[in-house]
Amino acid sequence: MQVYVNIENKSWKKYKIDFEKIANAAVLPVHKNSEVSITLIDDKQIHKLNKQYRGIDKPTNVLSFELGDDVLLGDIFISLDTVKREAKAAHISVEEHTAHMIVHGMLHLQGYDHIKDKDAKIMESKEIKILEKLGYKNPYKDEECDISCCRHNIFYKLQNIKIRENSFGWYFTAGLLGIITSFGFAPFNLWMLSVFGIGFMYYLVTRQNNHISFLKSYLLAFPFGAFYGIAMFWWVLNSIYVMPELAAQFAIWTIPALIGIGLLCGFILPLPFAIIRYVHRNSAQRVILFAVLWVLVLWGREWFLTGFPWNPISNITMNIPMVVNSMSLWGAIGLSFVIIGVIASFVELCRKNRISNWFVFVMYIVLFLIGCAFGYHNMRLSDNIINKSPLIRIVQPAQSAVYKIPSSREEAQNIAKQKIRDLFVWATNDKDENPSIIVFPETAYPYTVVDNVFPLSRILNTDVIMGANSYSDGNTYNSMVVADKNGIIQKLYSKSHLVPFGEYRPFGDIIPTPGELTAGNGKELISIGEFSFAPAICYEIIFSDSLVPYGTHPDAIINITNDTWFGMTPGVFQHLDMVRRYAIESGLPIIRANYSGISAFVGADGNVISMMPVGETGSLDGFVWGAHNTPYRIIGRDMWMAFILMFSIFASISISLFQKKD
Repeated sequence: MQVYVNIENKSWKKYKIDFEKIANAAVLPVHKNSEVSITLIDDKQIHKLNKQYRGIDKPTNVLSFELGDDVLLGDIFISLDTVKREAKAAHISVEEHTAHMIVHGMLHLQGYDHIKDKDAKIMESKEIKILEKLGYKNPYKDEECDISCCRHNIFYKLQNIKIRENSFGWYFTAGLLGIITSFGFAPFNLWMLSVFGIGFMYYLVTRQNNHISFLKSYLLAFPFGAFYGIAMFWWVLNSIYVMPELAAQFAIWTIPALIGIGLLCGFILPLPFAIIRYVHRNSAQRVILFAVLWVLVLWGREWFLTGFPWNPISNITMNIPMVVNSMSLWGAIGLSFVIIGVIASFVELCRKNRISNWFVFVMYIVLFLIGCAFGYHNMRLSDNIINKSPLIRIVQPAQSAVYKIPSSREEAQNIAKQKIRDLFVWATNDKDENPSIIVFPETAYPYTVVDNVFPLSRILNTDVIMGANSYSDGNTYNSMVVADKNGIIQKLYSKSHLVPFGEYRPFGDIIPTPGELTAGNGKELISIGEFSFAPAICYEIIFSDSLVPYGTHPDAIINITNDTWFGMTPGVFQHLDMVRRYAIESGLPIIRANYSGISAFVGADGNVISMMPVGETGSLDGFVWGAHNTPYRIIGRDMWMAFILMFSIFASISISLFQKKD
């Protein structure tokens, strides 16, 4: 076959490529007397051709134009710019990748295609055989695993799993991995499943180096994020069915809400996977990019729709004290960066034993060990600082949330009076010691507070902290009442982080909302005698930097909440882990009163000192101690995010220097 080579970009001349030999190796016997034209261009030229003839507004690697003639097969255009980028990403020479492009183009001219999976398998099989005859390796095979004893390595075995991108098997596997990843959190605490789920998904999305659109890369990662989100957050819909009246009104929203959770999580959580699939980087730098993107998503979740940073990946280490206490140094955002970096760098190292891959793996291991050392220091500090609080009593009513809405004002008053009597009994029954403070949970008080009178604390003859609705200037608030033993309210703190769709309407009246509350003013410091604390209502405790005014040194945090809506679902146990996370980050013990459980005294190292399980009615007495300042509380979430970005840029530059030695 006659091959005509047209060099329109002079940079091609420095590469020694036998175009005629390669093209003839790919020609079928029926076309051996044909002619073909190969034009060597750059991205600017091929971009114009791609847009003009295919309607795709971007450059590509190779274009083939079949003429439909038995003698004149057609024209092949190859862009040096794209070929060089892809060759670098695949760690192969420009000559080898160009040979693949020629063979690929030749097969297109002879009727082969790869639009359908069946046709793609046939075409790729043909390419592999031709390239092997020319002395080149299989371009569709994953990078060779060259760790010692790799036949016993899981990644050696995973290489033989055939999961084609954009196939049913791909989307099923991605969704399944998302579900598997969710099992690392409470109440399952199977952290190794989260590590496997993230690691395997990372392995899958980085197997191929061919250029695809960002939309396609996003769709490839979408099932992971969607099913990961549904598996983590389905329990919030349990609240719909707690009250019959609410169920009658909102049950119809269950399936749409599940779909909504999947769509929202599928939009946000897959971003790190989608971007690393789309952006071509060498393997070591790709690890750092992936870890940075992961924590950027976590950082963004702190404020999107008032925020919902539930279950940062750092929480899978809750049962590994020395590791989880590293959050006292760099918070959940820093520990998540390290965990994701260790997972991704291990995958890359198992895939290819390169100096740069070793460099980034060792870098993350060193960070991990530094965190563990500081975690050990934080645990000792939390135990050695003896500044015990006064005796505090937590009351856990644990009454069922399934009750009939009163049909009359008289019935409502009788129910409220009975609740007050019950609260008094639970706060005083079978207790020998008199506490200095009694803490009741969120929404425990059955009346709306409209003035500074609080009779219950006078009856108990004790300082009381209790959750109640309050009303002022035409607005209703979810509040924490702090009343003295004389029955006078000394402080009224109102919740500032309201629950979207539960306490306020983020989209107006489009989606019905049970309540329409007004947000409070944010973080405060409250004192009862010499004991000072930062107040937190419900899920305000899950936000970093949200509770303690900068420069203050409280003795503890008091968190009142009501998880009755969620029964025995995973959310109840995960909420307690978020409390433990905040204790570690802030260096402050936490007194937590939960209406239905889990109520607990949590140490400054995240250790649960004592607790009342879900559904148990009664009270729990205890002390807290060990309050201290932590580097994370001093530096703050946003500054740590900036440090992570700067560190990553420096590490990427260092990796570029190591690349020369690979």
